Amino acid sequence: MSASAAVAQQEISLQSFDIRPLAGAPLGAEVLGIDVGRPLSGGDFDRLHQAYLDYGLLIFRDQHLTPAQHIAFSRLWGDLLVHVLHQFQLPGHPEIFVISNIVENGRPVGLADAGKFWHSDLSYVSPPSLGAILYAQELPQEGGDTLFASQQQAYDTLPGVLQRRLEGLRAVHSYTSRYAEEPEVFKGVVRPVLSEAQLAKVESVVHPVVRHHPETGRKGLFVNANFTTHIVDLPDEESRQLLDELFEHSVRPEFIYRHRWQENDLLFWDNRSLIHLATGTPKQFRRRLHRTTIAGEAAV
Repeated sequence: MSASAAVAQQEISLQSFDIRPLAGAPLGAEVLGIDVGRPLSGGDFDRLHQAYLDYGLLIFRDQHLTPAQHIAFSRLWGDLLVHVLHQFQLPGHPEIFVISNIVENGRPVGLADAGKFWHSDLSYVSPPSLGAILYAQELPQEGGDTLFASQQQAYDTLPGVLQRRLEGLRAVHSYTSRYAEEPEVFKGVVRPVLSEAQLAKVESVVHPVVRHHPETGRKGLFVNANFTTHIVDLPDEESRQLLDELFEHSVRPEFIYRHRWQENDLLFWDNRSLIHLATGTPKQFRRRLHRTTIAGEAAV
């Protein structure tokens, strides 16, 4: 949200809401008593913004939003990115990407295997995204949890010798790298074939292995098992060994919060400091969520 936009909202009345850190979790906070479908005052936005920086993940309970309200709240935080898989955009609202295992009239309504591997959303673009806002539409009776891991805590707990080794290293991120995997990796889910125009939008990009958070300055790992393919200027074997070591370290249990979705949950997380993973849903249960993704800054 721009400073001018925040000032313009100063006349809007404050809402009474609580921000509660998740007990026993390494990250995240619940936001209770707010309606993000209403215009936010500058004071309300400032509280949410600081909580977002402090906790990395905000969980808004009991939200009742139209697609337009979802988009409007998302735009408070920045410009929105449109996913390359246009066939899974919400009709009439291309800013909303549908994540779902539901098939209607023989066609999937959303991407069924989204989040199968640990990742930061759209780390395969430049600049990578600031964050994402995911809204529950239809939840399964079993499964469907989402895991989040703090990459700042992961960096902080690396041995000093490894931290120094990572200084100045850069890595390649590619959206299409997993398309080359064996079919069983996706357990029967067929990913859409990308057109030439779509492929042109997801050419590989390079980011630092360790990035400074642009708002807090805190360092964090910025590689992930889904999109990071190799480290620039390292021999293949050395690159693979180092990435495997970082991937394993980055998801140690003490860095992870497991979110068990509740009806009408709205989650907003920081792609600059967290990675996340979808745990999967049994095929007999329907699941549908709507996601917006916010444009970010160059990783430095």
